[in-house]
Amino acid sequence: MDNHFVPNLTIGLPVVERIVQVSPVPIDVHLMIEDADRWAPAYAETGAASVTFHAEAAAAPVRLAREIRRLGARVGMALRPATPVEQYIDLLSEIDMLLIMTVEPGFGGQSFIEGTLPKIQRARKAISESNLDLWIQVDDGISRSTIERAAEAGANVFVAGSAVYGAENIGEEIETLRNLASAHCH
Repeated sequence: MDNHFVPNLTIGLPVVERIVQVSPVPIDVHLMIEDADRWAPAYAETGAASVTFHAEAAAAPVRLAREIRRLGARVGMALRPATPVEQYIDLLSEIDMLLIMTVEPGFGGQSFIEGTLPKIQRARKAISESNLDLWIQVDDGISRSTIERAAEAGANVFVAGSAVYGAENIGEEIETLRNLASAHCH
């Protein structure tokens, strides 16, 4: 987060680079930053396994997606809650994951926006009709009370922050969320 595209500031490229060097697990980077065309490739160059940029912050999303892939990372494209998926349907073959934000990006702990469920459904329908192997990720507001509906709508990758880190037993909460989601994933 760059405190420009969203009203918050978090870690940047040097810290991500170091995390990639020491992490025993693949790193998935979600960039909530302006000028994604300039900065996103550098995150792929660090060795991040997946780099997600916001469609709203990319001047040339197809060129950017191809550059990220060329650098060896999976490509994710994120959409804010109010951004329609329809204008990006024809570009889905250029990415590996579509991230549909279920809150306004910038701060954790927000309430899930129910109006994003039809958007997830429309995206899943378009992906199925095009025979694409494309993940749909949903981010924020994901908890025991929302994960099943998001999975039923077509999501198959889930980002849960507060629900997990606020739990008494993190491992058990992750397992519970996985079980709830897997019962409904497409």
